Amino acid sequence: HLPAVPPQPGAGRARAAGFPPQPVAGGCHRSLPARQGGGPALPALREGAQGGGRHVRAVRRLLLRSLRRLRCHPPRGPLAKHRLVPPAQGRVSRRLSPRKISTCTDHELENHSMYCVQCKSPVCYQCLEEGKHSSHEVKALGAMWKLHKSQLSQALNGLSDRAKEAKEFLVQLRNMVQQIQENSVEFEACLVAQCDALIDALNRRKAQLLSRVNKEHEHKLKVVRDQISHCTVKLRQTTGLMEYCLEVIKENDPSGFLQISDALIRRVHLTEDQWGKGTLTPRMTTDFDLNLDNAPLLQSIHQLDFVQMKVPAPPILQLEECCTHNNSATLSWKQPPLSTVQVEGYILELDDGNGGQFREVYVGKETMCTVDGLHFNSTYSARVKAFNKSGVSPYSKTLVLQTSEVAWFSFDPSSAHADIIFSNDNLTVTCNSYDDRVVLGKTGFSKGLHYWELSIDRYDNHPDPAFGVARIDVLKDAMLGKDDKAWAMYVDNNRSWFMHNNSHTNRTEGGITKGATVGVLLDLTRRTLTFSINEDQQGPVAFENLEGLFFPAVSLNRNVQVTLHTGLPVPEFYASRSAMP
Repeated sequence: HLPAVPPQPGAGRARAAGFPPQPVAGGCHRSLPARQGGGPALPALREGAQGGGRHVRAVRRLLLRSLRRLRCHPPRGPLAKHRLVPPAQGRVSRRLSPRKISTCTDHELENHSMYCVQCKSPVCYQCLEEGKHSSHEVKALGAMWKLHKSQLSQALNGLSDRAKEAKEFLVQLRNMVQQIQENSVEFEACLVAQCDALIDALNRRKAQLLSRVNKEHEHKLKVVRDQISHCTVKLRQTTGLMEYCLEVIKENDPSGFLQISDALIRRVHLTEDQWGKGTLTPRMTTDFDLNLDNAPLLQSIHQLDFVQMKVPAPPILQLEECCTHNNSATLSWKQPPLSTVQVEGYILELDDGNGGQFREVYVGKETMCTVDGLHFNSTYSARVKAFNKSGVSPYSKTLVLQTSEVAWFSFDPSSAHADIIFSNDNLTVTCNSYDDRVVLGKTGFSKGLHYWELSIDRYDNHPDPAFGVARIDVLKDAMLGKDDKAWAMYVDNNRSWFMHNNSHTNRTEGGITKGATVGVLLDLTRRTLTFSINEDQQGPVAFENLEGLFFPAVSLNRNVQVTLHTGLPVPEFYASRSAMP
């Protein structure tokens, strides 16, 4: 026997229209129709069955033929024979009957007791001993039954979640349909209003152009009418003169004729000349010398199309490409991957390095920007936004950048005097002139504490090199400190002086030789400039109240060669003094 199959929902209730409930076969849930023309119901069948075995066999054959006509069951095999019971009794028997134990298809006397993992099917003990499953991995049937039930339950839970999401998604889509319809109506109204505005503007321009045509029309008529009036008067005068002259010609008195003939001849010639000076030429053409230039407008109408009406999405800062070097910061950004809104440009903003307000440092189409001239040892916040014709996007996430704690820099060939000679990656300089020439460092300072040194590589004939700081527009062909754009210490082999705006102060004993080291300490927190020679402070604080942007500077001639050393810690003499209260 096959194992009992639980009835599907509603399966036991379905029947053909117009037929009353009939007896069902055991294990079958299809209803049987009554015989054509009526006949005895189930009790009559029972009576016939009690009357004799031959009559029972005939009834069974009749029922089987009816079942085969209905195609409810196969004509052959174990399901071709059935035991008929009343419907109520069948339902009760199905509920009360115990669950049948399935048997092996290869070994009919053996029940399924194990599960073959490789074949994914139940097997019996004999299959494991003799059959093809002997070498396969098997597990207990009950354990696999529970495991698969658990897996199916988990899968159903996941599928239930997906079904729930699908229902919510369908609700969202239906709402989108409604929203699309509403937006379509609103957009169509807006489009009609815009087109009507264009038509109104065209009608107004049409009226203006027609007014100009009317003015030209009136002007032409006035000129022609004035010429007609003038010619009419002139013709009347000419006709009168001709009639008078003809009467005079009829005069028979020679003396009388000759008294007026000369005047008449001059008058006739004058009148003839007046007719010949453009009088008989129209002063105005009949054509209207106006041509409507409608080609640009037609082209604009043909090019009239929809444009993106949304502002761009916030850009995304690419952290892996953003970095700082010395007092410069390089930032890179991009649009979100799924964004289709056109972008016309970007605005990059940085704060002041001290938590202050943001300011624009770049506006353009590029997606990478390097900002120079920042403060050393400072923390900056950066953000970027995109813009197009519709407006400006929200800001990107804010990126925090830290500039270098100490400055690393070299001399700047672009701003130096032409006589300066560079070597050692622009860290070593000398000069090919006997006159002093100025060279600046590449990095300017406006905030913080900075220290650098210059070692004397060559020192011949006791020159006076000068070391210090200067503005970017300092004189390049004079000793450092000669103008008001530099603050310097110039030194020979015995002593040194401080100089600013050609004012020499604080002569101090102690000079330099080959191998000596000159230190420059710029403290923009205290706004002071201090010098040292061979790590010892040279004189008092050289300059105070310094404010603004300063560049490291040196002036030298051909007798001196120096090398720049940067990224150094503050010297001990200044660190100990700063630690004092």
